[in-house]
Amino acid sequence: QVELVESGGGLVQAGGSLTLSCTASGRTSITYAMAWFRQAPGNEREFVATIRWSGRSTYYSDSVKGRFTISRDNAKNTVYLQMNSLKPEDTAVYYCAADVGVTWPVLTTDRYEYWGQGTQVTVSS
Repeated sequence: QVELVESGGGLVQAGGSLTLSCTASGRTSITYAMAWFRQAPGNEREFVATIRWSGRSTYYSDSVKGRFTISRDNAKNTVYLQMNSLKPEDTAVYYCAADVGVTWPVLTTDRYEYWGQGTQVTVSS
């Protein structure tokens, strides 16, 4: 079992920046890819970014490419999402997720075995 806890959400003005963190505990000896998803009210949970266990490969949705950066520090069992040039449409609850499968990148929620509780990001215009 892997437990994931997100932090770093909050309220920011459009054009601003936030960094989200997700720390894993439990069976952290397992190698797994990590991802960020987000869900706005009334919408389905959507893929944002993912990173391989090694950290060498990343993949982004078109809506955040060039503005967001995913990274990880395996020594700290933590994955980050640096969000720059935030827009009101980035407002959502952001979730981190872990996948122990070998296929990568995985963009659908059903393939991720472990999820955090989410952290709210609100971007004001």
